[in-house]
Amino acid sequence: MAKMNAAKKGSGPAAAVAAPAGAKKPAGSEISGPPVRPFWKKRLEDMTKGEWESLCDGCGRCCLVKLEDEDTGKIHFTNIVCRLFESQSCRCSDYPGRKAKVPDCIKLTPAQVREIKWLPPTCAYRLVDEGKDLYPWHHLISGSRETVHKAGVSVRGRAGPSEDDVPAGDEVDYIVQWPGKVPPPRKF
Repeated sequence: MAKMNAAKKGSGPAAAVAAPAGAKKPAGSEISGPPVRPFWKKRLEDMTKGEWESLCDGCGRCCLVKLEDEDTGKIHFTNIVCRLFESQSCRCSDYPGRKAKVPDCIKLTPAQVREIKWLPPTCAYRLVDEGKDLYPWHHLISGSRETVHKAGVSVRGRAGPSEDDVPAGDEVDYIVQWPGKVPPPRKF
């Protein structure tokens, strides 16, 4: 199997976002007019850089090393993490400089969201592109970056070794199924 490195997505500061669903409006905000549509209802191509970066839910699933079966093309997730992955935060330790340190890191674009078949089913970029709603645990809905972890979606607590610590050829011993699945609902 050929090794595929992980794509790194937004870890920068979140852009200003609309209030989470169900949030109370401040007194005096009952101005008539069309409802404000959240930016994540736009097409991916129409998002600003800040909106794009803030769409990342911070789960870390895309930062797991994936293996491609050379005969079938099937992609297998492993729990091996990129050398720049920080397990506690589920973020890249050098997001701005990642391409220099990990040349095969993928800088996600709208076109790649449609092309890449290994994006997790919970990925906000994938969901937005498919016209689906974000999950309630997504920080743009919940208002907290911790809910992705509390909901059991993130890599936190499940990350395996760094890719630097796995001998070449042993990657198949770390294949896992959970990153390609939507976890059962949890209270967060």
